[in-house]
Amino acid sequence: MQRSDGTPTNAVFVFTKMLLKLVDDTDADHIAVVFDTKRQTFRNDIYPEYKANRDAPPEELVPQFPLVREATRAFNIACVELEGYEADDLIATYAKQAAERGAEVTIVSSDKDLMQLINDKVSMMDPMKASLIGREQVIEKFGVAPEKVVDVQALAGDSTDNVPGVRGIGVKTAAQLINEYGDLDTLLERAEEIKQPKRRESLINEADMARVSRELVRLKDDVPVEVPLDEFAIRKPDAEPVFKFLREMEFKSLVTSVANRYGLDVPPEGEEPQVKLDIAAAHEDTQQSGGSADTAPVADAGPKEKTYTLVRTADELAQWIERIYQAGSVTMDTETTSTDSMRAALVGVSLSVVPGEACYIPLAHRKPETQGALDFDGDGDADGGGAGLLADQIPLDEAIAILKPMLEDPSILKIGQNIKYDMQVLARYGVAVGPVDDTMLLSYVLDGGLHGHGMDALAEIHLGLDTIKFKDVAGSGKSQVTFDLVPLDKALDYAAEDADITGRLHRLLKPRLVRERMTTVYETLERPLIDILEGMERAGIKVDAKALRSLSNDFEKRMAGLETEIHKLAGHEFNVGSPKQLGEILFDEMGLSGGKKGKTGAYATGADVLEGLAAEGHDLPARVLDWRQLSKLKSTYTDALMQQINPDTGRVHTSYSQSGAATGRLSSSDPNLQNIPIRSEEGRKIRTAFIAEDGCKLLSADYSQIELRLLAHVAGIESLIEAFEAGEDIHAMTASQVFGVPIEGMDPMVRRNAKAINFGIIYGISAFGLARQLSIPQGEAKAYIDAYFERYPGIKDYMENTKQFAREHGYVETLFGRRCHTPEIENKLPNHRAFAERAAINAPIQGGAADIIKRAMIRLPAALEDAGLKAKMLLQVHDELIFEVPEKELDKTRDVVVRIMQSAATLKVPLVVDAGVGDTWAEAH
Repeated sequence: MQRSDGTPTNAVFVFTKMLLKLVDDTDADHIAVVFDTKRQTFRNDIYPEYKANRDAPPEELVPQFPLVREATRAFNIACVELEGYEADDLIATYAKQAAERGAEVTIVSSDKDLMQLINDKVSMMDPMKASLIGREQVIEKFGVAPEKVVDVQALAGDSTDNVPGVRGIGVKTAAQLINEYGDLDTLLERAEEIKQPKRRESLINEADMARVSRELVRLKDDVPVEVPLDEFAIRKPDAEPVFKFLREMEFKSLVTSVANRYGLDVPPEGEEPQVKLDIAAAHEDTQQSGGSADTAPVADAGPKEKTYTLVRTADELAQWIERIYQAGSVTMDTETTSTDSMRAALVGVSLSVVPGEACYIPLAHRKPETQGALDFDGDGDADGGGAGLLADQIPLDEAIAILKPMLEDPSILKIGQNIKYDMQVLARYGVAVGPVDDTMLLSYVLDGGLHGHGMDALAEIHLGLDTIKFKDVAGSGKSQVTFDLVPLDKALDYAAEDADITGRLHRLLKPRLVRERMTTVYETLERPLIDILEGMERAGIKVDAKALRSLSNDFEKRMAGLETEIHKLAGHEFNVGSPKQLGEILFDEMGLSGGKKGKTGAYATGADVLEGLAAEGHDLPARVLDWRQLSKLKSTYTDALMQQINPDTGRVHTSYSQSGAATGRLSSSDPNLQNIPIRSEEGRKIRTAFIAEDGCKLLSADYSQIELRLLAHVAGIESLIEAFEAGEDIHAMTASQVFGVPIEGMDPMVRRNAKAINFGIIYGISAFGLARQLSIPQGEAKAYIDAYFERYPGIKDYMENTKQFAREHGYVETLFGRRCHTPEIENKLPNHRAFAERAAINAPIQGGAADIIKRAMIRLPAALEDAGLKAKMLLQVHDELIFEVPEKELDKTRDVVVRIMQSAATLKVPLVVDAGVGDTWAEAH
């Protein structure tokens, strides 16, 4: 979130919402918000390194600090801070003062440092969990009562605040020692009695550091506060400052709720800031020049009066068919029982010809108490005899017979939103829908990267309409029903609106193709691909359930072995899958360095943290990484894939999205077959479960280094072009030219470094990113990148020119004219802007590769058919296509596939396709 002037406001918005909820929920009569000032406090005089390890706050957060204070004051709530002291010290002081007056005090925080203040008058509330923290919760967390928390923290230290503590002693050990010896001073006096040699030595040698740590963690409860407690009394906010603040922040959604909450009159808005006038003027200029939809004003939504009708007889349906033939096009939508098009039962169809008019044809709605199944086999009858179907519906087989000629008629354009889904559903009922237009893809081609392309979002953006949501008619959560149980009056409004809105969007978006010169991208890349993907998804790929089950069992056994080893290394059993428990063992019990806590108070134990610890020679984090890899493979792939095998086909049917990535890349879901890991041996094993039908083989055809080839082409790098033409090892050649070493006898690590730079450059990799990838110092990584650009200055020029083009136009283009919008390219926040710049550099390369394989996919079915071949294209995994091929046609099919793929584009470098064959996907790749 950010204001029109680019100031980020997400933290301010969340804070404001939480503050309002707190005031609503509490019965307190005094409230204050307490803030930190600068980092330097009296604790830095005690220990200069205190909090010295803290990273600078995120750049987008810094300008929001004063705005959060402004929010507090705007709502007439006491806002307290004091130079030289931390907020925790002020809280301790005010809590003590209030308790001495007999008040019940609640500290709204989950900060463990404040738990030392809890007593019979003072408690805490975790604002995220809305749970109270009292004496028992403190004992559960620290192993000691609140009054002894300081002693435990003095021993255990705190890596977040750089409190040293005593080496080798974590929270659990500290609690055991304090419970045994009573307090810190007694423990240190009797340290020689400790039996464990290392622990005894640490306590003796670091006794002074433990005492220093105690002073650092102990909160001051006698701060000379300047604002008296009485000023914390709750006061109703004044209308003028609170609404002024909300408007300045552009929190329009809060204005009405705040007015209602406090019974305030909303004052009229004053003169709008100049920045808004400038933006409005820019909108007008953009609209006049045929600009993109994110800056265009909301279009005329069409007639406000809507006429939606239920079609319940064959005669009524025939009348609609006649209207459709007169118009030459129809907007359509299907209602079903599932989002899985291969298992969904058809419930009804909606049609629209003109804005404001639509019909819904219910086909399989049931009485609410009915538990029978629907027509999953497409035979026209509800499986189970049709029991429970509502009366006054056209029999499904009769309706299909009436609709089929029109839906298949090449002279009638069928328009839909994500129409591939409707095509697949109807294909199972014997209807081949076509030709088609898709409003989702029209929006994607025109405005990819600017916003989402779902119908609800498009209706709001372009028409200013708030559509009926599925949960409004079918319920949500456990009470949600399938659409066949939705009452017809609700089903009519919901389904007919879908067709109506889609038609209105089509009338708005389709003309923009010509105006904005995007017709070629839509008509030659996206629109023809709908049929191709629909066929691939319906075909699916055969999966060996036994192989998956065997892999799953193997992973489970190996995980159990790793768990035993991990528990032995930890010294006791714990939940290996719990990041919280793992963090406590690594950083509290084992005392490993590098522990950092997040917002929840738990240590970060992500892969980067564990990899760093493993690199230092620690066995436990290394074994946990192995366990996690197997766990993910088991849960995400072997177990999940078994559940996703279609019982009717014995195959897995993924769903491809054409509008998921701004670059034009396809994405795969339910299941995601583009994300199966191939770099690890265990990941590759999963591909052995994908098999060919009897009498067939799987053929894998993969573009070789297509993105690097595109980079050489668009940047005009002659040495790279020559190397590709000569068929040289491009990574070895790059290593030789950049690092000045001969290709013959080259150290494989040198080639690996060059390969990382070659591929990293495409994604705008930074010195930090390359250093992390290669596990080398950042300075060395920067030297590599500098040497690379010195050797290939054309690449640097391409990157700078591309960024400049993006700044001037708001988008970049692929070789085939696809526009990838970069709305954040002028963002005032450096990290947002840098991300947009990297995306701008990468989009023409990745998007160009996506366009090339789409061109090949569109041409391949016809080429195979012309050659009399029966191969089926089953999967696309970015640069790779998978085919199922009759064994006797393998050679001819390979020749056709390679020829079509290599001729999909003409570049300054040759396109090379590697083809492999096997009984399984793993063998073919």
